[in-house]
Amino acid sequence: MAAPEALYESTLPSLRLRARGKVRDIYDIDEKHMLIVTTDRLSAFDVILPDPIPGKGSVLTRISNFWFKKLSYIMPNHLADVSLEQILPDAAERAQVEGRASRRISRTVRCVAHQHERDGHAADRCADHRG
Repeated sequence: MAAPEALYESTLPSLRLRARGKVRDIYDIDEKHMLIVTTDRLSAFDVILPDPIPGKGSVLTRISNFWFKKLSYIMPNHLADVSLEQILPDAAERAQVEGRASRRISRTVRCVAHQHERDGHAADRCADHRG
């Protein structure tokens, strides 16, 4: 079996790129949703290394999705029930991120970002964003 082709950086012209992190590329889908693509980039000590690990993004996405679904009866999560076909009708774009992309509700993701603020009011703002 051949190793999967590594995805160092996603390119989805039909969606607006919101951010490119050390490992994830985040795209806006609409006002309420975003697409988070876990690439094969590897980072260590806040440095993105030049050689990606083929299949890494797919494995990380599967592990995350497994636990989000498994524990959803305990704690609601930010995964949205939107098919990749609805988001990316172009088969070439879809093939690039298939198995690596999670559809998430953006207000919860923003809540996670607020937790990193150091002003001491992050918990109050997160409570306002929970669904």
